[in-house]
Amino acid sequence: MDILQLIDRLEELFNDAKAVPFTHNVVVDEDKMLELIDQMRIAIPEEVKKAQQVVAQRDRVMAQAQEEANRTLQIARDKADQLVQKDIVTQEAQRRADQIISQARAEAEAIRADADNYVLDTLMQLQDHIAKLSNQVSNGIRMVQEDQMRKATTSNNVPSNVEK
Repeated sequence: MDILQLIDRLEELFNDAKAVPFTHNVVVDEDKMLELIDQMRIAIPEEVKKAQQVVAQRDRVMAQAQEEANRTLQIARDKADQLVQKDIVTQEAQRRADQIISQARAEAEAIRADADNYVLDTLMQLQDHIAKLSNQVSNGIRMVQEDQMRKATTSNNVPSNVEK
């Protein structure tokens, strides 16, 4: 299950929780909360795997761009070597080879920059999702702990001489 769906379910659980009168606290179904937390523990490694796949994809794109740049560079060198043998055409060949090399480098750099931006955006989104999830889980834990503390305090304040 997608981590965002789990976050939506957690938020829905929170929104469906019953409010405790005169407080900002709510009562959450413990079993449902724990089930969601377990599902999140399973889903987060999946999100990390997706991020690793994005990084691997970026590496493949960069390798392809480098390979293409090397091929273009070799073609330019081969062409330049052939043209060097011709006296009048030599300068034009050198200019064209330099242009092809510059273009290949610019294309490779553009592809590399696009791949880096894509990976950075994806990782930043993943980081935001994980931070939100962590915040929601922390809030859930805090609410359950506060509820436990309140119940413990309430049970300690009951007078012992009250007749039943």
